[in-house]
Amino acid sequence: MIKRVTSLVAALAAVGAVVVIGPATTASAAECATPWSPSSVYTGGGSASYNGHNWNAKWWTQNETPGASDVWADQGACGSGGSTDPGDPAPSGFVVSDAQFNQMFPNRNSFYTYSGLTAALSAYPGFATTGSDTVKRQEAAAFLANVSHETGGLVYVVEQNTANYPHYCDSSQSYGCPAGQAAYYGRGPIQLSWNFNYKAAGDALGIDLLHNPYLVEQDASVAWKTGLWYWNTQSGPGTMTPHNAMVNGAGFGETIRSINGSLECNGGNPAQVQSRIDRYKAFVQILGTTPGNNLSC
Repeated sequence: MIKRVTSLVAALAAVGAVVVIGPATTASAAECATPWSPSSVYTGGGSASYNGHNWNAKWWTQNETPGASDVWADQGACGSGGSTDPGDPAPSGFVVSDAQFNQMFPNRNSFYTYSGLTAALSAYPGFATTGSDTVKRQEAAAFLANVSHETGGLVYVVEQNTANYPHYCDSSQSYGCPAGQAAYYGRGPIQLSWNFNYKAAGDALGIDLLHNPYLVEQDASVAWKTGLWYWNTQSGPGTMTPHNAMVNGAGFGETIRSINGSLECNGGNPAQVQSRIDRYKAFVQILGTTPGNNLSC
């Protein structure tokens, strides 16, 4: 069974600081306001841009999409003008656009670039390209929701509890830990850990991560590839990969089981499960689709 980083999860539960956005002067038609974020709080008069338009909040709101709720007043087109279907693929071909990515992760670490993510997609071409348009968007949202939970909104590149670092070397493996006893701590969007996981991911990706695990915290594309490797090839404590769970209709709850089900599912930690579900619901809303069934595990 794949061993996973677990101590980080509880530590991240407290990082969800709420950003309160108060009244502000609405940007002109030629300039877009700060992109709307589902995690931000807007008070009456607060402005945000979404889908090529500026919007003003009529009263207090959080996680209510502009255009889909009466709380928002449309202030007209901004930027290049006009509206883009939130479900249209980005120029990269990915179902999540750069703007939508920034709405999902308004406080992200600059290491986690959109270009790094789109560059990594070629490693697993079936990801978010399989099935109907709805399924494609749901899979992208499910992956990014779990990633958001694991990293506090793409804030953390490496595991924060340094006391754990020496514990991720399984010396029973024939190849040992050539990068050092404490070199295989959690890194990247799925917090890859343990020498055997670095070996397996590196072998699959054609990158020597066993000898140079530090690449995962130095190269954004490599980091994203390790997250996609787990998502597309590993079932962890579950019975299927997260990719298969989404494209075969098992639902978002099965992705949770595959990532950290031994600790969170079957009533193990309902608060952590709900945190993942809440992020998923927010992200499918940004992508203009529905969450589907079987959200919990």
